[in-house]
Amino acid sequence: MATSLQRLTSAGRYIVKRNLLKTNVLTRSIVGSHRLLATQAANQVMLNVPETKVTTLENGLRVASEDSGLSTCTVGLWIDAGSRYENERNNGTAHFLEHMAFKGTRKRSQLDLELEIENMGAHLNAYTSREQTVYYAKAFTKDLPRAVEILADIIQNSTLGGAEIERERGVILREMQEVETNLQEVVFDYLHATAYQATALGRTILGPTENIKTINRGDLVEYITTHYKGPRIVLAAAGGVSHNELIDLAKYHFGNLPARYKGEAPTFPQCDFTGSEIRVRDDKMPLAHIAIAVEAVGWSHPDTIPLMVANTLIGNWDRSFGGGVNLSSKLAQMACQGNLCHSFQSFNTCYTDTGLWGLYMVCEPGTINEMMHFAQLEWMSLCTSVTESQVARAKNLLKTNMLLHLDGSTPICEDIGRQMLCYSRRIPLHELEARIDAIDAKTIKDVCTKYIYDKSPAIAAVGTTDSNSFCVLPFPSPLQIKAIRGRQTKLCNFSYKYTLHLLPKQYIQYCTHSRPYLVCCAARSEEWN
Repeated sequence: MATSLQRLTSAGRYIVKRNLLKTNVLTRSIVGSHRLLATQAANQVMLNVPETKVTTLENGLRVASEDSGLSTCTVGLWIDAGSRYENERNNGTAHFLEHMAFKGTRKRSQLDLELEIENMGAHLNAYTSREQTVYYAKAFTKDLPRAVEILADIIQNSTLGGAEIERERGVILREMQEVETNLQEVVFDYLHATAYQATALGRTILGPTENIKTINRGDLVEYITTHYKGPRIVLAAAGGVSHNELIDLAKYHFGNLPARYKGEAPTFPQCDFTGSEIRVRDDKMPLAHIAIAVEAVGWSHPDTIPLMVANTLIGNWDRSFGGGVNLSSKLAQMACQGNLCHSFQSFNTCYTDTGLWGLYMVCEPGTINEMMHFAQLEWMSLCTSVTESQVARAKNLLKTNMLLHLDGSTPICEDIGRQMLCYSRRIPLHELEARIDAIDAKTIKDVCTKYIYDKSPAIAAVGTTDSNSFCVLPFPSPLQIKAIRGRQTKLCNFSYKYTLHLLPKQYIQYCTHSRPYLVCCAARSEEWN
C-alpha cells in the first residue's frame, strides 16, 4: 500500500489532497456545529434555572426559595453567627449550641424529635463555621410545613437542660479527639492560627478544651439572645417548594423573633493577616502535611472571581488520579513526573472581609523542597506568563464544577442561604457566567501580582517538618526582580544546591540551616559540583 501511494502521479496527489481538505473542512464544520450546539445548550440551561424568590418579613428575617417541582425539598436556617463572633472566654459556644439543638425542646423530648424525623423519612442536620451556623432538614415536599415547624422549635424553644449539657460536653471532647486525627483539619486550624494571630478567625470552631469543660447554660442562652435575631437569619428552601407557602410558614413560626438588639448590634472584630509560619514536628509521621497561603479577599470583593479562576489554574492532584502527564495543571504534571507528593489541592477560603488563597499538600520529607519550589514557581507564572488558552480552560472547568455542585435540592438550598448572607441576594447563574467569561489572562496577571508578589505567606506544617525541611521567603515585587535579574547569590557549598536569580540578600533570612533551600520564584539552576 505504501509503495502504491508513493507512485501516485502529481494529478493523483492533487486529488487525494483535495479530498483530504474537503474531509478536514467537513470535520471542522461538524465539530464546530457540535460545539456551538453544546454552548447554546449550556446557555439554555442557565436561562432555564428557576428564579430565586426573596421576601423580607417585618422583623427582618429573609425568606428565599427556588421551586424546581421536585417531590423532595430541603429547607434550612442560615444564621449570621459563628465562632468569629466569640471571644476567648466563650470560644466554642456556637458549636456547643449546635449540638444542643437536637437534645429536646419544650414541645418535644429528644426521643420524640428523633421519632418524628424518622417517621417522616427526613434528615435533620446542622453545622457551624467561622461565620455561619446552619440548621437544615431534607424531607418530602408534603412534609415542608412540619420541617419548618421543627426548625423553628429547635432554635426558639430548646430546653438546654443541665443533664443534656453535661452529656454533650463529653461528646464534644471526644469529637475534638477525632478531629486531631484528621491532619487536614489540624493543618488548616494551625494555618488560621498563624495567619490571623490573636484574632477571632485564628481561634478554632470547637474551642479549647478548657472552654468546653466550663461552658454552661447561661453562656448558651446569652449567645442565642445576642445573635439569633430576625435580620441575621435566612430561611432558605429548594426543591418542591411554594414560595407563598414558605412565607406563610415563616410568618407563623418566626414572626415573634426579635428584630432589635438591647444594646448595639454585635459586629465581628477586624482580623489582620500576618505572614508567618507554624511547624509541628513529629518525626514518627511518615508524611508532612503543609498548607501555604497568602491573604486574599472577602466574598463580595471584585477580585474574588479572578482568584477563583487562578485557584482553578493551579488545580488539584492525587496519586490515585488518572491522566498522568496529560493533566491540564502544570503543577499536577510536575508532581506526577517527579513523584513530588501524594496529593495537593488549591483552595480559596473567603470570609466577609478577608480570605486565604493557597495550596495544601501531603509530601514525603525528602520531596518537600522540590514540591514547595515548583508550587511557588506556578504561583509566579500566574503573575507573569499565564496564557489565554490556559485561562479559557480554567474558566470552563470552574463553570462546570459550579454547575455540578448544584446537583440536588440540598446544595442548591445551601447556595441560596450562603449567598443571601454574603451578598444579600442570590447571584443568577447567567450573571455569574458572564463575570467569569469577562476574565482574561491580563486580569489574572494583575490580580495575582496584587496578592502574591512581594507578599509574605502564612504557612502551617505538621509531620516531619524540621528546620531543614524547607524555607519560605516573601515573594519579590516586579521592581525588585527587574533590579536584580541575572544576579546570582551563592548560598553555600553542599551537594544539593540552587542558585538564586531573583531575590536580593535581605530576603535570605532563614537560610542558615545545614541544608538550605530557598523556596521562591527563582528558576532552578544546575547543581554545583
